[in-house]
Formats: sequence, C-alpha cells, structure tokens
Amino acid sequence: MKILPAKSVGLGRRVVLFELSTRSIIAAVLVIAVVWVLVRLWPVLLVLIAALMLVGTLSPAVAWLERHKMHRNVGIGIVFGVASALIALLLFLVVPSLVVQFKDLVEHEPEIRGRLADYLAGSSLTAPLAEELRNLQYQELLKSSNALVFTMTKQALAMVAYTVGAIFLALYVMIDRDRLRGGMFAFMPRKHHVRFSRVLLNLETIVGGYIRGQVITCALMTVFILAVLLICRVPNALAIAVFGGIADVLPYIGVFLTMGPAVAAGYIVSPAIGLTVFALLFLYEEFESRVLLPLVYGRALRLPSSVVFFALLVGAALGGIIGALLALPMAAAAVMLIDELRVELPGETIQPEDVETRRKDQREEREYEHRTEMAPAEEAAAVAVEIARERKEEEAETEKAGK
Repeated sequence: MKILPAKSVGLGRRVVLFELSTRSIIAAVLVIAVVWVLVRLWPVLLVLIAALMLVGTLSPAVAWLERHKMHRNVGIGIVFGVASALIALLLFLVVPSLVVQFKDLVEHEPEIRGRLADYLAGSSLTAPLAEELRNLQYQELLKSSNALVFTMTKQALAMVAYTVGAIFLALYVMIDRDRLRGGMFAFMPRKHHVRFSRVLLNLETIVGGYIRGQVITCALMTVFILAVLLICRVPNALAIAVFGGIADVLPYIGVFLTMGPAVAAGYIVSPAIGLTVFALLFLYEEFESRVLLPLVYGRALRLPSSVVFFALLVGAALGGIIGALLALPMAAAAVMLIDELRVELPGETIQPEDVETRRKDQREEREYEHRTEMAPAEEAAAVAVEIARERKEEEAETEKAGK
C-alpha cells in the first residue's frame, strides 16, 4: 500500500489518497480465495482431522504388535478388525434395549407429564405452566417438528457418511505411513525435519491422551449408571447406562444427556427413586470433573477452564457435535505448537532453560543433517522420528526424576 502526500482541497480540507500495489491486490485475492475454499471444504477438513485422530489412537496398538514380530499390515488388520467387532457388539447390545426403553417412555409419558403438572401446580408462579402441560396438544407439536426431524435426519446421515469416510481414510494413512511421511518431509527443508517430527510425536500424545481419557471416563460413567439403576431396580438399565456413557463424551452438554434419561426412567418407578438417581449422578459428575478428568488426561490436555469452554463454543459453532468433540485436542495442539516452535510471546522473557532447549535443538539438527546427508526423504524421515523419540523419552525421564 502506498500513501500519497495529502492535497489541499478548498476550505482547508485535506484528502489522503491510498494506492494499492498489484502485489497487495493479488495477496488479498489469494487470502479471500483460501478462506472461501476452507469454508467450503470444512466438512472434508473435519473428516481429515478425525481420521488423523483415529490414526493416533490406533497406532500404539499397531506398534506394539510390530515390536512382537508381527508384520505391520497384519497388525493393522487385527487392530481394525477388533475395533470393528467391539463397535458391532456394542450396537447389538444397546440398540434393541434403547428401542424398548423409548417405547416404555412413550407409554408412560402421560403419567410423567401428569406428575410434573401436579408438582408445578403447587406454586402460584408455576401454576399456568402446569395447566399448559395438562392441555398439551401433540398434533401441533408434530406438525411443527416435521421440518426439524427431516433436518436432523439429514445431519445424522451425513455424520454417518463422514464417520465411515474418516475410518477408511485412517486405514489408508496407516497402510501408507512410510510413503506419506516421506512425501511430507520431501517438501520441507531438512533443517526443520527434527522439529516437525517432535510436533508429530506430541500430536500423537495429545490425541492418544484425549481418546484414552474419553474411553476411560465414558466406561466408568456407564458402569456407575448401570450400578445405580440396577440397585434402584430401574428397568432397561443397560440401555440407559450405555447411552449415558456415550453422551459423556460431550463436555458441559453431556451432563444433561447423561442424567436426563436415567432420572426420567427412575421417576417412572417412583419420584423418590428419580430424586435418588439425580443426586447420585450429580455427585459423580462433580467427582469426574474435579478429580477424575485431571487424573486421566494428565499432561495431554493441560488447558485452563476458560480455554476449554471457548474452544467448545468455537468447535460447536463451526462443526456441530463433531467440531465440539475435536475442539479440545485441537486447542491443546495449538498450545503445543506455540511451545514447540519456540514462539516468543510479547509478554514473556527468555529463561535459562529456554536457552538450553534451543541449544539441544541445534545439536539435534546438526546430528540429523550428518546422519542423513545422502539419504532419501523416506529414510531421513525415519531418522528424524528416531531422534525426536529419544528426546521425548529423555524429557519424560527428567520429569519423573524431578518429581
């Protein structure tokens, strides 16, 4: 941009003329084009991110099989086969019971609505709402919900299609790991290879920690709900418990989906049972958020609560449920990149440990260049990963010794 000298234009007014250079115009057009393409391809980017998360989750199991003298492709087949069998078994156990539970809720809906209306009628403030509940007309609700049901059905089908696409993409990425990694390294200057390898390893740690934490917390939530409902003799306890465990993957929002069906089913048995289920699940939710989550996630997702909440809002706004699920690991990855790329933030000062860290970076880069002077990109990538892994193990041992 070029600013020309101001010119006097009658009555003491001055006009400042801005002249955009051709380079600035081209750059602006390119930025707009890239943003437009990213917006249009946002679902595809979500599929890619989900596939990479799946790769990061299953890769440790495949690596374990490789260390036990099993061919990589055979190990990939075993891991994907076992995962698919577990998902199929889960669906087989849960879906029929969920259908039965839904029918029971529909049959008992008038009773539940009547009890709630009687409770609301006890106060003058909520008495009008109680009357509205008693006179609720389902025909009007069904008419107004047709468009919503159609939209939700389309979104559910699209989510299933994206999920299947992410699974197959993850499978292809794992099979072609060496060639894909070599291709990425071929387009990058060799002085950045070791640092890029550290970024990849840290991303694997973040993704693995996130998925591991989700699996553990969801499984514990399922077991707890099942135990509570069985003790209280609530029917269809397994279906409700599994649904609550799956819903627990959504932070902040999942608590309502987790507690709602369980409390409603308990309320069908008796109001006292419903209140008991609510109290026990509320206490467990507090225990999970304050004790269990920090213990399970550890260093993988060390994020302030404000960052977590903001990341969830952004993820949900951009990608719906999938965006909310991916928000936390993406936020943790962004924080990791700032640290790993040695970005100097305006409000921070360089510490002695930062100087030592950069010296280690330089030594590793010189060692890498010496070991891979005439090696092709695929072999060089393997060396870079080896050096980065040794550095990561060294830092882990140093941290344990410090504790």
